[in-house]
Amino acid sequence: MHTPSLTRISDIVRLGAARAPDAPALVEDGRSWTYAQLLAQVDAYAQLLPELGVRPGDRVMLVAENCVAQVALLFAIARLDAWSVNVNARLSAGELAAIRAHSGARRVLYLPGSPDAALHAEREGALPCGALLAGPLDAGCVPEPVRADGGQVAALVYTTGTTGQPKGVMLTHANLLFVAATSSALRGLTPGDHAYGGLPVSHVYGLTSVLLGTLYAGACLHLAPRFSAEALLEAIRDGSLTIVQGVPAMYARLLALAGAAKAPLPSRLRFCYAGGSPLDPVLKRDAERLLGMPLHNGYGLTESSPTVSQTRLDAPRTDTSVGLPIPGVAVRIVDREGRDAAPGEPGELWVRGPNVMKGYYRDPQQSAAVLRPGGWLATGDVARREADGALFLLGRIKELIIRSGFNVYPLEVEAALNAHPAVLQSAVVGRALPGGEEEVVAFVEAAQEIAPEALQAWLRPRLAPYKRPSRIVFMAALPAAPSGKILKSKLKALAD
Repeated sequence: MHTPSLTRISDIVRLGAARAPDAPALVEDGRSWTYAQLLAQVDAYAQLLPELGVRPGDRVMLVAENCVAQVALLFAIARLDAWSVNVNARLSAGELAAIRAHSGARRVLYLPGSPDAALHAEREGALPCGALLAGPLDAGCVPEPVRADGGQVAALVYTTGTTGQPKGVMLTHANLLFVAATSSALRGLTPGDHAYGGLPVSHVYGLTSVLLGTLYAGACLHLAPRFSAEALLEAIRDGSLTIVQGVPAMYARLLALAGAAKAPLPSRLRFCYAGGSPLDPVLKRDAERLLGMPLHNGYGLTESSPTVSQTRLDAPRTDTSVGLPIPGVAVRIVDREGRDAAPGEPGELWVRGPNVMKGYYRDPQQSAAVLRPGGWLATGDVARREADGALFLLGRIKELIIRSGFNVYPLEVEAALNAHPAVLQSAVVGRALPGGEEEVVAFVEAAQEIAPEALQAWLRPRLAPYKRPSRIVFMAALPAAPSGKILKSKLKALAD
């Protein structure tokens, strides 16, 4: 869907500045940056990076939280045919060290506008370089081969690792440009739109659909270093935003803050979207009441840049379907024998299209495990497809719980728990028992006090006995990645 003149994601800013140099591109802390100003900052960083030893094919690690400098550096790195390794400053020192070692980054750049990034920089002995803090040069870094076409890798995105160790996903310029163009078109974005940028740009959803998709349309993105329900509520009420994209947990926080409103919030919003994790029906209904419009839904994963499917702007749904495959992307539902499942039957979701990653960096075995013949990506997610083509997610294959010989999909149990008015959000995991059985353990973040017995009574008419949790554990806050995704790997460790 993108024009032939775009071969690098940095072309988005170049074309935006040529088209409307004085139009707002980014807003940070109340200050607006035009497309011409953003391009000038990209130019400056594109001159600075070679002085810091960055070469085409090198990996450059950015430790930051959403800010203009981070965005400009991403485009500058792309222009030089280096790879950005963009990580959230809120990660621990150990997580950053693991990503740096695996990526073989030539330089680590810290943006001190983030207090956490400044602390990481101080610990690593990074030195000031203009507004940046630059870590030591890795003289042993070997550049990767460079391609002139869109198959050149633009970004090495490390997965959150909700159920295991993070992996480095190689996304090409063609991958990112395809999703940016498609996302922009499906949202009906125009240069007059103002989009919310509270999702971390270090996460593939925040990078591609939110950042690149917004700028692709010549629209304006309002950057927020961290999500704040109070700040989002104010921006909606004062008319600053026309587009909101977020993960379901963000809408849950917004509802907890303003859910008592009897009438929809006054706003200029024309499109709201939830992605990044499953959307339960009660949250969807309540968010639509609060915002006065449909809450669109979709599905994606890092390995598909990320968008696979989305509900359509002109055909919102009342159910929690993740919509139809986006134009240019094909899907299959594959049963355990590797055959296409019948309509309505569950199976593993396979995806094929221009959005599918190049592979996992330095991990040919894992790449071969998910990249199947014919260009298909085996997602590891269980889904079903109805006769009208709409997709419904059932959960991760790895998260499937076997109890009394029955399959328990955590998503179904979570939806039943989340429907209770006292539950803010929940996460369900399996705990291994002797004899190959598992018990169902639910972790709950409550909006108000409630006894486990009351929740069990609530679940009784809604779930079969084998699906009901053996244990319900209340937590002040569920462990989550900066993107808002719940880290079930940590919960499984607590369940054992």
